[in-house]
Amino acid sequence: MAKKAKSSTKHIVNRRARYDYDLGDSLIVGIELTGSEAKNLRLGHGQLRGSYVNIKDNELILINATITGTNSMPIIESDQTRPRKLLAKRKEIERLIEVKHQGRTLIPLEILTSGRYIKLKIAVAKGKKKYDKRQTIKAKDQTRQIKRQLKRR
Repeated sequence: MAKKAKSSTKHIVNRRARYDYDLGDSLIVGIELTGSEAKNLRLGHGQLRGSYVNIKDNELILINATITGTNSMPIIESDQTRPRKLLAKRKEIERLIEVKHQGRTLIPLEILTSGRYIKLKIAVAKGKKKYDKRQTIKAKDQTRQIKRQLKRR
């Protein structure tokens, strides 16, 4: 019996999240999708920039995440950024509601498409101030310069 060839899966990452927020605990949750949305995400046609998780009626809702279609599987423009329900256990949702009341933000970090189900990794975050972002850039530059100098020797 021949083994199935692994398909190349595309991770959709919110690269801006680590720059704009101090990240805390992370959690992997399911996401409710239509068939064409799932297929397009597996092809890598999605974007998390500017998206966030909100709580409405004790349910987690992903807002502003964009899933674009292809020619073979089009998605209507109004449905590309529609709110999507997230699937988590009740205790996890209650814990996230408490964190939200403390003034934290829930940020999606990446969409995991490697397994049978498509999952979303979310994190509890606190927004950075402008001077915090400058310090982050400065620290990255310093480590980059140190690595260059060590490489030259």
